[in-house]
Amino acid sequence: MDGSSGLLFPFFDNDTNMMYLVGKGEGNIRYYEIIPQKPYFQYLNEYRSNLPQKGIGALPKRGLDVSTCEVFRFYRLITVKGLIEPVSMIVPRRSESFQEDIYPLTAGTQPALTAHEWLSGINRGPILISLKPGVKTSQTDVPSEEPRLPAKEPKKIYEEKAPTKTLWEIEYKTEIIREDRAKKRGTERRLESRNSFIANGLDLFECPPPKTENELLQMFYKQQEEIRRLREQLTQRDIQIRQLELEIKNVRNSAAPY
Repeated sequence: MDGSSGLLFPFFDNDTNMMYLVGKGEGNIRYYEIIPQKPYFQYLNEYRSNLPQKGIGALPKRGLDVSTCEVFRFYRLITVKGLIEPVSMIVPRRSESFQEDIYPLTAGTQPALTAHEWLSGINRGPILISLKPGVKTSQTDVPSEEPRLPAKEPKKIYEEKAPTKTLWEIEYKTEIIREDRAKKRGTERRLESRNSFIANGLDLFECPPPKTENELLQMFYKQQEEIRRLREQLTQRDIQIRQLELEIKNVRNSAAPY
């Protein structure tokens, strides 16, 4: 549309089918009319200024001055002078009466859909109002469209979490493991205290001493296997206790007030 390399701000007026093109860093506002025949995009005129704009905004149609045939109003941000300059687009007409051809019904402030209707897939146009002075805000009812597709439930992004244990359950289980560990340690101490009654690794009260070398080796390997199994159990209990203590810490941190 032009040779400028600045950012383009397009504004479309649905009531008059006019497109306003504003470039960042320049002071021009070009406006075009969109028509259904060729060339489809027809140049109308251009607003020129020596002061470049850094940003721009538009006033809603409800705030226009219809007595002067104002069809659009911009607010240009001019950093050179540190001000916001209003720029009105006015249709030059001598008649002071309301011009219905340039002020058709426009979008009002009342929403056309509720949140539930929108989530259900219903489509509905905006509720239109008249800009004619002295006329109450007349709202036109637009028939709603039935949802073409059934409403789909949103997909669950996160998997369902496993039920968390309460702090009481974790502490109770930890206490049971600690008691079991204490019993095993007590058993080990009792076994150590009875070493004086053990000859060659054999308990004289529970079983008779081996008579041959083969029986002695069998008893030795049996005791070694029992010691290994007890050590594995103690290791597993220690791991469970550390895990439960960590769960208790996490539950207390999550339940602490911020």
